[in-house]
Amino acid sequence: MSTSPTTPGSSGLEDFGYKESLDRSIGKFASFAAGVSYISILTGTFQLFYFGFGTAGPAYLWSWPMVFVGQLCVALCFMELAAKYPVAGSVYNWAKRLGSQGVGWSSGWLMFTASVVTLAAVVLALQLNLPRLWSGFQIYGSGDDPTDYAVNAVILGAIMIGITTAINAWSVRLMSLINSVGVFVELIAAVLIAIILAFNITRGPQVFFSTNGYGAGESGGYLGAFLVASLASGYVMYGFDTASSLGEETVEPRRTAPKAILRAILASFVIGGAILVFAIMSAPDLDDAKLGEPEGGLQYIVEQVMWGPAGKVFLCAIVVAVIVCSLAVHTAAIRLMFAMARDNALPFGERLATVNPKRQTPVVPAIVIGIVAIAILVINIGQAQIFTVLTSIAIIMIYLAYLLVTGPLLLKRFRGEWPPADLAEGGYFTMGRWGMLVNIVAVVWGIGMAINLAWPRSEVYGTPWYNTWGAFVYIGIIFGAGFLWYLTIGHRSVGVLQSHSSTPGDPPLPDTLVPDTPATDTPPTTDPTSTEKA
Repeated sequence: MSTSPTTPGSSGLEDFGYKESLDRSIGKFASFAAGVSYISILTGTFQLFYFGFGTAGPAYLWSWPMVFVGQLCVALCFMELAAKYPVAGSVYNWAKRLGSQGVGWSSGWLMFTASVVTLAAVVLALQLNLPRLWSGFQIYGSGDDPTDYAVNAVILGAIMIGITTAINAWSVRLMSLINSVGVFVELIAAVLIAIILAFNITRGPQVFFSTNGYGAGESGGYLGAFLVASLASGYVMYGFDTASSLGEETVEPRRTAPKAILRAILASFVIGGAILVFAIMSAPDLDDAKLGEPEGGLQYIVEQVMWGPAGKVFLCAIVVAVIVCSLAVHTAAIRLMFAMARDNALPFGERLATVNPKRQTPVVPAIVIGIVAIAILVINIGQAQIFTVLTSIAIIMIYLAYLLVTGPLLLKRFRGEWPPADLAEGGYFTMGRWGMLVNIVAVVWGIGMAINLAWPRSEVYGTPWYNTWGAFVYIGIIFGAGFLWYLTIGHRSVGVLQSHSSTPGDPPLPDTLVPDTPATDTPPTTDPTSTEKA
């Protein structure tokens, strides 16, 4: 597939044959906030700290810079793609453009279903925080029994999903406003938490240079424990592509989206890392068993160090972070469903791709995703390990979806077909000569981490065998069901819906969607509705 040039003032939609149909009202900070809120510094660090620490102790924190380096390479590849194609459902459209319709569909389906599972996983974090603020939030049971704990988490999560569904269905401006305010609060709270913890340290950094007895007597020793614990860090630093997925609603997206992606992952690494490091250095007792339990964890350290009202205030900030993270994940899933539906790459494509003329939002996808996410919670209502099972499955699917972008991109580089000349010529982001090395690292990293996370481990997935092998069983079912539809029915009708085509009189384009004609045959045009400046 050729990569035709895009004019400097264009939005990138013309490369796919789409017309503008969404509300282009998201500014620079809101774009940055979208990426930060999906990554969510406080949600990610606080939700799975107990798992990382309980599995490998303080030294598990070395997985934080390890994950950052790997994901930064992925993010840099995505920044180049965002500078060229800032379109809704970015991962889906990038894989389709770089590879084939089949590759694009596979990446989009994995990313979409992972986003729905992620939404279900994120809202469970409310259970880690709300009952600590007020016992009335423990609606079901006492919370002491693991099953009561899991059931109440599902109840709180379902309520939260109902709220994010309503906000996303109402308007992108409301979503963006709430998201931006929430991220502002989260960033301030995260920085203050790191500072306060730093002023209360009771031990030096040597604690990170010892296994502290973890991994002893286990298969693989400490390395095995460390690889399992890396799930806690891997859960935080992804979702930065959300800034590009909202590209069709962003002003000057080809310049804004790449910067937002970089700033989001850098802020998450620095601030989140500071919280984790200073929390372990300030914890009153590292041998306290509650540090490795869902009921304790990082929240427990904050409550101990920040005694009285201060601890409650920061727990409120964590709740805000969980709310905006849930909102951002729901938003990203909606854009993916919308992007695939307007290519008729999902059942009931025309209906799912309908944009409400008053709200200028895809209302049906918001409702469908909300219902499915709640259903996922209800199905798992009796599982005490619901946190780690849902989280692990979501991460693996997203790593696989990212691989279906970075892999074809690397092939393009080997063939000399990437990066496009107009990126450097137009002053857009490009890695230049470093692109090949960074892309190789991104692919190797993605493969290695996917294998590590999918490896059957009872401490992650529990028992019986179908849970232990859950990464293969559940992901196989989710992907297999969708791919069966695509192979038997879907691929025959895939093509840009006339209602979304920039040339609505033409029939849907089969398979590749955008014709592979040389750029000289069809001169690029600038979308007159775009607000982006050259």
